[in-house]
Amino acid sequence: MLLKKQYSRSLLVVVLTFLALSCQSLKTAVYDQYSYQQAISLKVESDALIDQATNIFSDHEEAVATLRLELKKLVEYEKNKPSNSISYAMLQLMANEDRNLLAGFLKRWEDEEQLSEAFTTEAKAQIREAFDLIIKYEADKNKTNTTNILDFLED
Repeated sequence: MLLKKQYSRSLLVVVLTFLALSCQSLKTAVYDQYSYQQAISLKVESDALIDQATNIFSDHEEAVATLRLELKKLVEYEKNKPSNSISYAMLQLMANEDRNLLAGFLKRWEDEEQLSEAFTTEAKAQIREAFDLIIKYEADKNKTNTTNILDFLED
């Protein structure tokens, strides 16, 4: 009887330990109002600035510098949030000047001084899609939104 009781306790401890470890690996950062608001703000500011990219870059240099700084601040904030690798990876992609999202678009505008309307329209759609994924993910970190963002990161 005593042996059976000890076996039951041991089994319970093993099962609970396994369950706790399993849940730990699925952990994601909880909803963060600041991240959500900043992502929306960056999307709106980006939209407005991208619309100006058919004009001379030097006329908008200060606004571009401000937007770059806001993006860098959000990337840094997300980097230091626990269990937040997906949001952080997506924002790093947005901030990478060698990629075709926000920072890459701003660098190209700076390098070329002025961009065509056709290019800015296409780039704006891609950048908006990326921001929409971030915003949806920040609003609800469910399996669908996680999968959508991971698929985008793989492309």
